[in-house]
Amino acid sequence: MGEAAVPHHERSKVPLCRRHEVPVCELPVRADRVRRVIQITCTRKEDIMADTTRHARARRKPGDAGPTEKMREYLEVIYYLAARGEPVISARLAEWMHVTPPTVADMVSRMEDRGYIVRDGRGEIALTGEGFALAEAMVRRHRILERFLVDVMGLQWHEIHEEAVRLEHALSPRMEARIEALVGQATTCPHGNPIPGRAAGYPGDVRLDQAKPGQTFTLLRIVEEAEEDTSLIRYLQGSNLVPGERFEITDTSPAYGITLRRGEHQITLSPQIAVYLWGEAGVT
Repeated sequence: MGEAAVPHHERSKVPLCRRHEVPVCELPVRADRVRRVIQITCTRKEDIMADTTRHARARRKPGDAGPTEKMREYLEVIYYLAARGEPVISARLAEWMHVTPPTVADMVSRMEDRGYIVRDGRGEIALTGEGFALAEAMVRRHRILERFLVDVMGLQWHEIHEEAVRLEHALSPRMEARIEALVGQATTCPHGNPIPGRAAGYPGDVRLDQAKPGQTFTLLRIVEEAEEDTSLIRYLQGSNLVPGERFEITDTSPAYGITLRRGEHQITLSPQIAVYLWGEAGVT
């Protein structure tokens, strides 16, 4: 004998089967198991979804998804400073990243929680093993891409930094290996900075603003901070201030800068620009 029909005014209180749009209790009873499945599907969907979400959150741990885009930027800057032997402190990061100290403090704290960096009692920052591996891989990929964009694609200097930033995060291991093969035996990026795994260290131990009048100066590299200034890189390339070029220092002034001469051509660089240029000094 079938079950009694549910009065119309009571139907809103009874779970509906979505497929048939009728109350569950009016469906033919094929088996108790089928009835239970329908009731669970119709009445406990939200509970099941909530429970699934809780389990998914429980499975996720800080760092599982890798560093955020902004963390990657900080890792690279920390790597650059440490590789050059400069103290890595929050104030220096704020200067480089053009952000406020509180912004740096928040990011540094988050990166420390993720296990990418550590801080000592003086507040100096160092990469952990995991942080160093991530940073070095990013720097290597970026510099190889810059070399590829200049040597193979024929782009101008001032264009390559931003293009490399766009490409490096979408590069598959297969494409990276192919691009690396195309750049041959290059050991530095076009700006003279070493490609990790291909060069022993940074070339040039004299900063241009520290050179003396009467010395020669062979430009070997332009620091990473300058690479981010498109106008400056365009100016340096247009003035032939590129790695490998040799100049004579004719005058220096803390206020007005450094005057360089090569043949009949002479140029004076401000102290702010001179600090970005490293090379080797010698006697004329």
